[in-house]
Amino acid sequence: MSKSEDYEAELRDLQLALIGLQRQAIKEGWKTVTLFEGRDAAGKDGAIARVTEHAHRRATRVMSLPAPSDRERSEWYFQRYVRHLPAAGEAVVFNRSWYNRAGVERVMGFATPQEQEQFLRDAPAFELMLVENGVRMTKFWLDIDQETQAKRLKARREEPLKAFKVSDLDAVAQAKWDDYTAARDEMLMRTHSTPVPWICVRANHKKAARLNILRWILHVAAPKKLLKGLKSPDPEVIFSFEPTALTDGRLAR
Repeated sequence: MSKSEDYEAELRDLQLALIGLQRQAIKEGWKTVTLFEGRDAAGKDGAIARVTEHAHRRATRVMSLPAPSDRERSEWYFQRYVRHLPAAGEAVVFNRSWYNRAGVERVMGFATPQEQEQFLRDAPAFELMLVENGVRMTKFWLDIDQETQAKRLKARREEPLKAFKVSDLDAVAQAKWDDYTAARDEMLMRTHSTPVPWICVRANHKKAARLNILRWILHVAAPKKLLKGLKSPDPEVIFSFEPTALTDGRLAR
């Protein structure tokens, strides 16, 4: 088989296993939250699409919240996200999440330094509270290098079918690359925890990233019978965050 055929064959096997895993989750009343964060053009949309493509529609929601309203800006910061948390048997995927405050809001000055600091203190406690109350949470950080981002943003601008993916913030992503790097580093260092670790994905190669995200989800949660014949996650592509990843080349500078 060609590489493309190999990819499609493995993707099908992984998605079939995900269906089995979600059947178990619904039957046992799991409350599942998955966060996808990462650089602009890192491939979050594509990864989420492969995770949810064949999911149970009534039991699965993908949330991509718009900018907060004036009323929401006056609320407790986490409040508008809490509204979308799952009940028993449900899975919620956040395409960007409360971590906006540690990334774009920090870099673009949409939140004050005091608000950013409070968020970094509060996020681990908030997530621990969720986990201790039965939520199964996974946080993915998709990482790409600056050259890959530039190529993808250029391709996005030139493809009419991707018009809705183009944002005013795209132009800033490259200009403020170092600022986003500093924000990422502090976010990972301060909000990675044993109960809710950051799972880092080296996403320069989209297909490898997608397959490894699916492998990770399954190998963490699925029973052995569903894992039969499936590859393990590749540690060269996906790994639980550790501080050395910021300096040893695993995460882009």
